[in-house]
Amino acid sequence: MIEYHTFGLEQLTQILDIYRKAGWTAYLSEEDKMAWAIQNSLYLCGAFEGGRLAGFVRCVGDGEHILYVQDLIVDEPYKRQGIGKSLLQAAMDKYAHVRMFVLATDAADPISNAFYTAVGMRRWEESGYTGYCR
Repeated sequence: MIEYHTFGLEQLTQILDIYRKAGWTAYLSEEDKMAWAIQNSLYLCGAFEGGRLAGFVRCVGDGEHILYVQDLIVDEPYKRQGIGKSLLQAAMDKYAHVRMFVLATDAADPISNAFYTAVGMRRWEESGYTGYCR
């Protein structure tokens, strides 16, 4: 049975393992920086099965005006079980009062884009905002 709860650095090894298996290599080069990022995240909620981290949502921001979903990731064996949706919903429920709840995903990734649309998120151009990056 999947249980959802907040957690912290005690799960760093499992976090890094999920990133590694998903090919998110940018997070793997400097473990101390990733530990700092985890420790300083505004919200970190995981899906656990028997102590094993199956996926998590990690959010940053000020918690009042903006909340940014930095990571939403589910380990491959746990995909298509509603875990990603439950994790995202947990963050949306906790921060329902926040004016801007945002995330970014690869525009060319049809799976991620279909998922975010299915859970009620809107693309930037549909929300009245414009996003930029460098």
